[in-house]
Amino acid sequence: MVTLLDPPPSNVFDADCPTRRVLDLIADKWTVLIISLLETQRKRFSQLQRSIGGISQKMLAQTLRGLERDGLVTRTIYPEVPPRVEYELTPLGQTLIPTITAIRDWAETHIQSVSVAQTQYDASHDVAAVNT
Repeated sequence: MVTLLDPPPSNVFDADCPTRRVLDLIADKWTVLIISLLETQRKRFSQLQRSIGGISQKMLAQTLRGLERDGLVTRTIYPEVPPRVEYELTPLGQTLIPTITAIRDWAETHIQSVSVAQTQYDASHDVAAVNT
């Protein structure tokens, strides 16, 4: 019989903390986009791929497998010819929606300021490199 012991307290600043893997997963741009698309309804693989510009089939499959493994997404295969596969958020995955929406909204709101800061940084470092 397997018994679960209380896990040690989490500390994301500790190099061995398992919560870092979860942070890596949810901080990934593809994860943010996939969860955003699955927020309101289940979708097929091809719908997700068409909706996310720049994602390869391999990266989409890899990200979906990781989300499924971590209990954030459910994959349902329907016994049809050809087989139909749909993805949807689990209740655990749905708990990420407010956080991911806030991050996405922040990015959309502040992209211009970030772009200006990057341009200023790049320009000042190019000048510094020439002067040294």
